[in-house]
Amino acid sequence: MTGNITFTMLKPDAVEANSIGPILAMINKAGFKILAMKYMCLTKKQAGQFYAVHKERPFYGELIEYMSSGPIVAAILSKENAVLDYRQLIGATDPSKADEGTIRKLFAKSIAANAVHGSDSDENANIESNFFFSQLERF
Repeated sequence: MTGNITFTMLKPDAVEANSIGPILAMINKAGFKILAMKYMCLTKKQAGQFYAVHKERPFYGELIEYMSSGPIVAAILSKENAVLDYRQLIGATDPSKADEGTIRKLFAKSIAANAVHGSDSDENANIESNFFFSQLERF
């Protein structure tokens, strides 16, 4: 399935703002199929493991605090060219630089509270999907 899946997380700011439904509607309207989805809270340990690639960066501690501060929605999405199409749908990390009509332009509060995570490569889509979902949880 390489090339046909991506991973997303609706972050605590989007969940707190009751934006789950509108964001999922945009994902569906863009032609993505949801293969797996769960609503959960990340522990600091889980957030640290997921974002280990950023461990040496100055924002790592704040990122872990933020991602473990409230519930998230994790999902595996399927579509041809999933990673690139989803990155286009979510928009730039900085919502002030995101294109009109993108998820981050519509729902993000800041660079840190940017509403959603999206895989940046096919390899990371698989790694991130496997972090959250077993094969039995995928449809």
